Amino acid sequence: MDKLKMQSLNLVDANIDKIAALFPNCITEDRDDNGTLRRVVDFDLLRQELSASLVEGPRERYTLTWPGKNEAILTANAPIAKTLRPCEEESVDFATTKNLFIEGDNLEVLKLLQETYLGKIKMIYIDPPYNTGNDFIYNDDFAEDTETFLRRSNQKDEAGNRMVANTDANGRFHSDWLTMIYPRLKLARNLLREDGAIFISIDDNEVHNLRKACDEVFGGTNFIATVIWQKVYSPKNSARHFSEDHDYIVIYARDAEIWRPYLLPRTPEMEARYANPDNDHRGPWKPGDLSARNYYSEGTYAITCPSGRIIGGPPSGTYWRVSKNKFNELDRDNRIWWGADGSNVPAIKRFLSEVKAGRVPQTLWTYQEVGHTQEAKKEIISLVDFPNSDVVFNTPKPTRLIRRILQLTTAPGEPEDEGQDDSFFEVRESSTPYLNASTKQTIRFKPRPPEIVLDFFAGTGTTMDAVFRQNAEDGGNRQCILVQLPEPIEGADHGGSLQTIADITKERLRCAGKRIKEEQGEKAVNLDIGFRVFKVDTSNLKDVYYTPDTLQQKQLDLFADHIKSDRRPEDLLFQVFLDWGLDLTLPIAKENIDDKTVFFVDGNALLACFDKGVNEELVKKLAKRKPLRAVFRDDAFSSDSVKINVEQIFKLLSPGTDVKSI
Repeated sequence: MDKLKMQSLNLVDANIDKIAALFPNCITEDRDDNGTLRRVVDFDLLRQELSASLVEGPRERYTLTWPGKNEAILTANAPIAKTLRPCEEESVDFATTKNLFIEGDNLEVLKLLQETYLGKIKMIYIDPPYNTGNDFIYNDDFAEDTETFLRRSNQKDEAGNRMVANTDANGRFHSDWLTMIYPRLKLARNLLREDGAIFISIDDNEVHNLRKACDEVFGGTNFIATVIWQKVYSPKNSARHFSEDHDYIVIYARDAEIWRPYLLPRTPEMEARYANPDNDHRGPWKPGDLSARNYYSEGTYAITCPSGRIIGGPPSGTYWRVSKNKFNELDRDNRIWWGADGSNVPAIKRFLSEVKAGRVPQTLWTYQEVGHTQEAKKEIISLVDFPNSDVVFNTPKPTRLIRRILQLTTAPGEPEDEGQDDSFFEVRESSTPYLNASTKQTIRFKPRPPEIVLDFFAGTGTTMDAVFRQNAEDGGNRQCILVQLPEPIEGADHGGSLQTIADITKERLRCAGKRIKEEQGEKAVNLDIGFRVFKVDTSNLKDVYYTPDTLQQKQLDLFADHIKSDRRPEDLLFQVFLDWGLDLTLPIAKENIDDKTVFFVDGNALLACFDKGVNEELVKKLAKRKPLRAVFRDDAFSSDSVKINVEQIFKLLSPGTDVKSI
């Protein structure tokens, strides 16, 4: 019986597999430090395969580099022996929710999610720590002191002599920041759908480096825009030079040829420009200029107005936009406006019903449109009872800002197609970009797979709060995954329940969900305002630190049970989820069969039994349920003969079942 590997995906091996498929001649073998043969890439030969001329050595090229870049790449690719342990008591609607809150280092979490959510995330938003000239809290072992940085960056020799004048610590913090963000971006890219995009909040300190890092990770051709967000509503008079009133949001697509933003709702001011003074049956319209400055060979001719006035041609330096024949055709269709008295310069009637159902997003977002930091602080304070004012965060993001991003990147459903069967659609009241902004209308949406949003620098949980609110607004089924490090809060009351940033995030989400449910009333019946809590922990399997020649007979009992003693069956179940790449929000049912606890995941997608003493009679009962997958503890069987016969029993009674052990 095959065993699950119980560790995150080894991205190095996966990348070597891809290279081997394209260039098998570039794959060779060497021995590691222990003398074990391993598969490696002949990079000299690979460089030659990818060049049209003879490659004799490295050449200068445009690239981003810093002390620690190679370590950052290795960090991104290295597997980890970690798992996610469910925490039902801290969750909301654990059994039914499709949202996740994961507590732990986001680099580890991104590795653990590689198989389950590979190519499945529609939108990623992150608000990483800005580089303020301080060390970061993430434990990647990349942070270093100034002396180490100066030696590694060749600014000092090993004897401590300066090789470059006027050095300081500034480069170290840029290097630390890049080494922190780079592997996370690489892993995040793997999770994006082909039509997905990432939005990254940043300030002036690192926006230039972020752009270069993203160009490497996502490809420069997939850069979409840099949005300027006006984050404050009044200038800071205490500023030394300029009042910093904005932050940036850098946007990259997984594939810019595929990704397109949804249109934003038209504003009431925009719709007020449309009227219907002549009671046209096509509805409100606004006049459009018939002339343009671009030369058009058929764009010069005289026009006779209904009043009899003759217009000799277009205004000086311009041309009519359409030919004489097209103009006459438009006039016959009542698409030309001559003014109330029929003697105005003609204008084209542009009907509201025929223009785009929204407006193209712009790169300047004002606080009036999407909120500001003070608004964000008030949102948090209204939801969380902070122990003291020192704990309140200084740079939160307002939910209106994240909702703008959600409107641009996700949709509640697909608009109705003509001729579809009525039973295929569901009716919802909505004011999404598909509709006029000034009024809420009822529209039929085609059910679609839920679009998943990821934020792995969750902070106070604004992103999931915004998802709750946007789903409540338009009836959407967006799902959200948050990741937050349990960073201790300075100044927190150590006797209280809010000890870490993750604690604040969970409390904010619980309160936000309750408030939205109260506001929505009966409409909130099907609204998902819950979240499953998971915490990163070491593998459920015991660590073995002894080699065979050093292991003593009296120590063998330590490893008789290979599962750690503090781990529950639910812990094992979710590590199986990660190994098999199963959605962490799948429904789970628990049954007692022959006094054994058996888990059934998503109906028959997975059957799991981690109790000991499994006999052939139980195995036969389980095989008759015909699950797609089945998993047992390796030491769960009542005898060796039962363990040997398990696969044969399943082959006989359920040949389609994939059987494994842990």
